Amino acid sequence: MLLGDAVATLEGWSAPDDAQGELRAHYLRHLAERPDGMWRSCRPEHVTSSALVVDASGSQVLLTLHKVVGNWLQLGGHCEDGDTTLAGAALREATEESGLTGLSIDPSPLQLSRHQLLAGGCAGAFHLDVQFLVTAAETTDFVVSEESHDLAWFPMDALPGGVDHTVEELVSSARRRLAVVGGNTRG
Repeated sequence: MLLGDAVATLEGWSAPDDAQGELRAHYLRHLAERPDGMWRSCRPEHVTSSALVVDASGSQVLLTLHKVVGNWLQLGGHCEDGDTTLAGAALREATEESGLTGLSIDPSPLQLSRHQLLAGGCAGAFHLDVQFLVTAAETTDFVVSEESHDLAWFPMDALPGGVDHTVEELVSSARRRLAVVGGNTRG
């Protein structure tokens, strides 16, 4: 079920540029060749799902200071047995890692990111990350999970120093998506 949803999600997604289109083709080849391609045990790469959480105003993002990686990142991680959709996996991860309630997810991927893990149990493997946009309700407070040193809201135009370029790209993609959704009223 999850594998079928991943393929349908990727096939139905309009990649915004050639680089993202090439990544989508790579992900689809991987899933066609590897029936276990959704699971962390699949090597040398496997599909993951993450969420860039924005506040209700669309002006701030919630980032985690990841314990293993040691950098500020979006929320997300590995698919689990109970997951039936990629978007559902991203929403589950965002909820587990933030404690936020009332999250809503755009089911169309925001972007794709293939990156090698340098630490932790997946060191040496590549994550084929499918990244989604998640919106938080205004009245919820986050809780730092065991996977994080810290969580914090950052203005989209003032990300923490040293943040990885992949997070900057993800935030830029979110700003573009929010501008379109908001009728070009958001920056």
